[in-house]
Amino acid sequence: MKRVLVVVSVLAVLGVLGTGVYVRVRPTADDDSTSTSAAAAAISAAAAEGFATDVAIPVEGAAVTRDTLVLSVTAAGQAEAWRRTITTAEVAGRVMRLGVRESDAVTQGQMLVSLDTAEYALAVAKAQSALRAAEANFLERTLFDDQITDPQVREQRRRLARSLVGLDAAEVALREAELNLARTRVLAPFDGRVANLKVVEGQRVTAGQELFEVVDSDPVKVEVQVLEGEIGYLAPGRSGSVSFAAFPGESFAGRIETMNPVVDPQTRTARVTILLPNAAGRIRPGMYARVALAAQRFPDRILVPRAAILERDRRTMLFVYQGDERQGLAKWRYVTTGLGNETLVEIVQSEETEMVQPGEIVLVDGHYTLVHDAVVRLAENVLREGGRPQ
Repeated sequence: MKRVLVVVSVLAVLGVLGTGVYVRVRPTADDDSTSTSAAAAAISAAAAEGFATDVAIPVEGAAVTRDTLVLSVTAAGQAEAWRRTITTAEVAGRVMRLGVRESDAVTQGQMLVSLDTAEYALAVAKAQSALRAAEANFLERTLFDDQITDPQVREQRRRLARSLVGLDAAEVALREAELNLARTRVLAPFDGRVANLKVVEGQRVTAGQELFEVVDSDPVKVEVQVLEGEIGYLAPGRSGSVSFAAFPGESFAGRIETMNPVVDPQTRTARVTILLPNAAGRIRPGMYARVALAAQRFPDRILVPRAAILERDRRTMLFVYQGDERQGLAKWRYVTTGLGNETLVEIVQSEETEMVQPGEIVLVDGHYTLVHDAVVRLAENVLREGGRPQ
């Protein structure tokens, strides 16, 4: 019996001790839990601050316009000089002076090449001598013709005498010799630039040998082949936009100069020639070109840049900017599109979608991943303003 009482007493003491330990340990656990919760809250707050939705995202915008939509006919071609000629030597001789280099600008009548004149000057002197001898013989034969009273007889004797003494032939020979002497000086046929120079000083050339080309590339022309089904939409004087592989991202304004009235039966196309100003000479003959020619015109249309149009959930939409110059919201708006060209798209009325109005600002860059009511700010260049490349 005593042994049982001892065991019960020991268990009671252990119970009291355990309760005390539990009471002391439990507050410490609560303290740790409180610390852990505070740390998690701090991390969440930091994350929220790092990804705060009130930080304005830089975007680019453009105004909605009411204007004429122009649909274009596109074609490929290459630049050609407005005028171009191959200059050849008209007489044989040695090149004594070469006054130009390739790409030099020249003016009409400017001396470009001078050949040795010695033999041609000598030929002129011989022709002059022969002419003087013929004139002396003529005077000798007609010395007393003034005494002939009949003017018809007197004129007939003069013609006969000129033929007999070779006066006519001598005059022709002198003119030919002088012409050959003049041809030793090669002149520019028109204003332009020298191209494909093929001679050097001291070289001997023959009559008909090619010396160089002169090209006039202001304006420059671009010839394109347009399908017969599209020819009817074009007319001389219509505007056109021309881009060149040599100048990516840049376009040049031109106009239709001529249209070939004949359609090629093999290709079913007709040639259209476009003129472009080229005072600086940047566009060079032979450059590859892409041409967009104004064809059909649809006035009084609501237009937005093509870059504004997005597709979400298989529906066409765009973002409209609402706010001031510093900051605003990107408003999601479903729209219905109509006709469009390479740069502009028409927005049309529909019961299932909304419209945009002239003067509203639509987003055209930096907007591809936005959500409705995203906080944005207008920028001139998204990348330069720290936006994401899209």
